[in-house]
Amino acid sequence: MAKTFTFELVSPERLLLSEEVEQVVIPGTEGEMTVMAEHAPVMTGIKPGVITVVRAGSEREQFVVFGGFADITPDGCRLLAESATRVKELDRADLARRIEEVRAEVQGARDHETRTKAEEFLGQLTTLEGALLPA
Repeated sequence: MAKTFTFELVSPERLLLSEEVEQVVIPGTEGEMTVMAEHAPVMTGIKPGVITVVRAGSEREQFVVFGGFADITPDGCRLLAESATRVKELDRADLARRIEEVRAEVQGARDHETRTKAEEFLGQLTTLEGALLPA
């Protein structure tokens, strides 16, 4: 049996998950990473994407996150998300609304840095939309 660690997924609205898990795959800003028990300490930014939680017995659950950061230690991982929901509860209209809001930010950007960040976020959201909600 694989070792477990405590994983917490927290959004501003609520604590979505707090339990012992075998592994968590997170969409880090530097790339996807798998967290397991006794992981080296690290903090990483989180980009919009899917988190996959693997419980004992290989039971899986997926969550969609819209940015945030993760604090990883040898005995746990706490992910503070800007917004998060279970994949099975994802609302297509909400995702489309978020994409339109970011498109408006791109159009209204007053400087290059703001525009570049908004364009990057828009790209991440549209990639997420394509992966989760095929037409």
